[in-house]
Amino acid sequence: MTDQPVLSLQGIKKSYGNNHVLKGVTFDVMPHEVVALLGPSGSGKSTLMKCINLLERIDDGQIWVNGTDISDPKVNEDKVRAQIGVVFQQFNLFSHMTVLKNVTLAARKVHKWKAEVADRRAMELLDRIGMAQKAASYPDQLSGGQQQRVAIVRALLTEPELLLLDEITSALDPMLVGEVLDMVQEIKQQGTTILMATHEMSFAHRAADKVVLLQQGLVTEWGTPADVMDNSQREATREFFSYFRRID
Repeated sequence: MTDQPVLSLQGIKKSYGNNHVLKGVTFDVMPHEVVALLGPSGSGKSTLMKCINLLERIDDGQIWVNGTDISDPKVNEDKVRAQIGVVFQQFNLFSHMTVLKNVTLAARKVHKWKAEVADRRAMELLDRIGMAQKAASYPDQLSGGQQQRVAIVRALLTEPELLLLDEITSALDPMLVGEVLDMVQEIKQQGTTILMATHEMSFAHRAADKVVLLQQGLVTEWGTPADVMDNSQREATREFFSYFRRID
């Protein structure tokens, strides 16, 4: 493991008019780490994810990916996105394409992989999650959990340096959440570097190496799950996690 972060956020600020969503966010994600981004709705988690993937431009601060300042206005955005896999709340699968075509689309069109190489890699990943038999199926023939797992495979296909998971279970029926989280646990064990925004507190406690608590656009806690979720000295932090324990 190197000492250089895969992702380094330094003083990230983002506003929409008078709404200051991010007010100076700073933290690092090291190689092979899983970092859980936690916080109440409206704390800025999804905005931060979009800034990292350059879907939104920051107002101030710097974002570094593997030592490259991707917040530089002159940066090649396509080259940056090629290093980052992203899975959002919604599956965003193309309804007119089979599972295999959905998974390999970016590899073929953006990364210019040969079709046979992309297909072989896709089938390996689909087989690993028990969905090789669904390669010729269309999204409307899959459950929500299966669609989200396909979206994760699509993001993993080109072996990105960083995987962003933005509330990937929030649109799922509770019965399907477990199968998606099991897949995240598997890719964690394979050494993938992950930043995940989630409301699944028990999973974050179990799977994350570090936890970042974002409240009102600021990082209020950063550390191990035990330090932040169990042993925080901040009353506001203890209240936040005690609420989730009551409804868990």
